[in-house]
Amino acid sequence: MSDATAGIAQQVPAQPVPLPETDRGSIQSIERAAMILALFDQHTRVLSPALVADRLGLNRTTAHRYLLSMQASGFLNAASGPGPLIDQLSGLVSTRQQIMSLAPSLLRQLSDRTGLTAVVSFLGRSGAVVGHVEEANEGTIVLTVRVGTVLEIKAAQSRVLLAFQSDPTVVSRLHAGLPPAEAQLEHAELALARRDRIAWADLGRVGLASVAAPVFGADDVQAAMAVLGTTTMLPSSPESEERVTMLREAAEQLSAMLNG
Repeated sequence: MSDATAGIAQQVPAQPVPLPETDRGSIQSIERAAMILALFDQHTRVLSPALVADRLGLNRTTAHRYLLSMQASGFLNAASGPGPLIDQLSGLVSTRQQIMSLAPSLLRQLSDRTGLTAVVSFLGRSGAVVGHVEEANEGTIVLTVRVGTVLEIKAAQSRVLLAFQSDPTVVSRLHAGLPPAEAQLEHAELALARRDRIAWADLGRVGLASVAAPVFGADDVQAAMAVLGTTTMLPSSPESEERVTMLREAAEQLSAMLNG
């Protein structure tokens, strides 16, 4: 084939590949489960096969099968009301909203006291996700990070969130892409974070430093609070102990407010 012919061939749009029957069936099941959950409102607190069948146009046998499956998965309880998984997700959303309402003033105070940019983050699918930032008011150069940024595994906030995870599979999943030697080093860093209740970043960026502390809810770590600055302002040595203490105090204060 000539170069010209090859160029034309590359411009022909690829034909869509149909989903396998198993994938289409799985997607349809998810869509139907979502439709069933959407039936809950202020007047409908419990579902039944008859109600689901009537509102969604299913036969009662199919509706009954879906309800049983959703009970087994935790979406529904034994009475076909909202199940423990819904309670868990609701609690997570509620706690994050509470943190986002409380954190800004604490971060502002922390930034003013330390002269550093203060951040709060939550654990996302591939690392900590920045939720709120209060930039330092001092100095001519301001180090900052954008809200919504997904931080690296070796970021201070990612480390402290993983260090206190109650579900070990979360850590295993996020470390799965690391070479074995690096994964071993990360496990050692997480152990240090659990011991000291702080974690330092190791991103290989000359002149930049950050340290994070955990924010706890009733049962588990809920967020990470951190400060970032230059290595001169925030050296990982006893020289920065005062600023690290301020960070710990702010994180503990937010934890207490969540659990008060």
